[in-house]
Amino acid sequence: MTTHAERGRSSRPRPHGARSALSGLAPLAWIGPAIVLIAFAVLWPVVKMVQSSTRHWSRYGVDLGSNGTDNYSKLFKEQDLGGVLLRTGIWVVVVVSVTMLVSLGVAQLFNQRFPGRTVARWALIAPWAASVMMTAIIFKWMLYQGYGFINILLDDLGLVDRSSPTADWLGHSTSGFVWAMGVAVFVSIPFTSYTVIAGLQTVPAEVYEAAKMDGASKLRTYWSVTLPMLRPSLLVATVINVMNVFNSFPIIWEMTRGGPGYDTSTTTVFMWILKRQNIGESAALSVVNFLLVIVIVLAFLKVSKWNSEAD
Repeated sequence: MTTHAERGRSSRPRPHGARSALSGLAPLAWIGPAIVLIAFAVLWPVVKMVQSSTRHWSRYGVDLGSNGTDNYSKLFKEQDLGGVLLRTGIWVVVVVSVTMLVSLGVAQLFNQRFPGRTVARWALIAPWAASVMMTAIIFKWMLYQGYGFINILLDDLGLVDRSSPTADWLGHSTSGFVWAMGVAVFVSIPFTSYTVIAGLQTVPAEVYEAAKMDGASKLRTYWSVTLPMLRPSLLVATVINVMNVFNSFPIIWEMTRGGPGYDTSTTTVFMWILKRQNIGESAALSVVNFLLVIVIVLAFLKVSKWNSEAD
């Protein structure tokens, strides 16, 4: 039998520290599934990617054992790697910059009230909702030298002779790369524009009224009021675009196959080409790509001072 003192001890409430610990674990019930999903869909592939870059693989995908850092040594000895890295930098800077500039104008236009605005907004989302690969293939057909719509139109206008070798836009390094960047901008504008529109709709009307009372012109108001208020939206759009554009594969692959040679290849396309020859070397480039994206994003956030308040 238990004594009165023992019953008293057993009926005492749990210590405050124990209750605090249990209440602290309660949020895990909500964020636990998200953590598991991130670990499974993001962290695990990264771990396997790093492991694969240190293994020796046969051309048929059979693991033949450890390869140390040999895959990285072979990668950095590739003669075309320097040009591919430079081209990747140009690809990201040009596509993201043009996308942001065009999207600012599109968002400003679509934020105004005009007849048919709803239909126009629906039409704007179409390039983003469609498959990127499908869009790239359509543009490839449109640019076909013999019967592509763009060449037929330019030929009818007397601007280009479609029977001329110069009309083979995707067969030349410079023109093929420029057209691929144009398509990348085309498919990136809808998402970016909607992100900026969302930011524009959070700007209080009172701010514009105050600027108008101070005698600020429309240009001055846009520069000193609208853009600073859009800073969070612009940061989100830029970071997402940098990651998407850096890792973009279907556009270049479907339009030029990275050629002629490797003249239109970015690191993602070059990685796919290397996979046919050396899986381990391709995995090593995947690791380099991953680190480059992290460095670029962190550098951008550092320069943009993302966590500081707008003036």
